Amino acid sequence: MPIVVDVDVMLARRKMSVGELAERVGITPANLAVLKNGRAKAVRFTTLAALCEVLDCQPGDLLRWEPETGQPETRAEAGAAGDTVAAVGENA
Repeated sequence: MPIVVDVDVMLARRKMSVGELAERVGITPANLAVLKNGRAKAVRFTTLAALCEVLDCQPGDLLRWEPETGQPETRAEAGAAGDTVAAVGENA
């Protein structure tokens, strides 16, 4: 997934454990682990805001985008690729 979660980096900077962060944010350690390990498909803005408040950081300190290798790097290229696939399906 091209969105990378850097919660572990902020935890190290703040010298805080996963358990302490989970407790202070109000989520389970298991759910925090899912987020931290990059397995989450979504995150609520309220959770993101709570993480930022507890870690005293900005959302950009926790989340970053990295392009996937072999994938279009811009939305325009991605749209063009999608249009091509749709056109092929329509002609079949």
